[in-house]
Amino acid sequence: MESVQNVNQDSRVVEDKTQEQLLQIAPKKIKKDIFKKLRGGLFLTLGYMLSPLSWWNDLFFNLPIAYFFGYICSLFLPTLLIPCTIIGYWLSNVLGILLMQFGSMDIFQKEPKERNLKKELFSCLISSTVYTLVIVILIQLKILDTPVFFSNS
Repeated sequence: MESVQNVNQDSRVVEDKTQEQLLQIAPKKIKKDIFKKLRGGLFLTLGYMLSPLSWWNDLFFNLPIAYFFGYICSLFLPTLLIPCTIIGYWLSNVLGILLMQFGSMDIFQKEPKERNLKKELFSCLISSTVYTLVIVILIQLKILDTPVFFSNS
């Protein structure tokens, strides 16, 4: 009988210590989760602004970034302005997709998983390349018009 009481008392002591530890850990975990969600929201928002998913962002974000990249390249060789502007536009879209992926993982993923950066980057590059090729094909088929500053006349 006495041993049963000792076991019960020992289990209560263990439960009390476990509860105390949980109460100490909980605020830290909550703060970490909130920070992770806020960081994910920021990445998701910035990624959306840079991604090809929002058509209106090009005028305010992607094209100025792309032109700046092209301008910096043209300081070394003036003929690089247009090609590097196109590359800068493509890179800003890739960055947007990557930021959206990282942000959505921070927000929606319950338990932390090991990220495969190579696989995510490859997936992002493939989707951006396909997007770029679709736009080029639509321009070549005259389905989309190019702005006047790209014409030779």
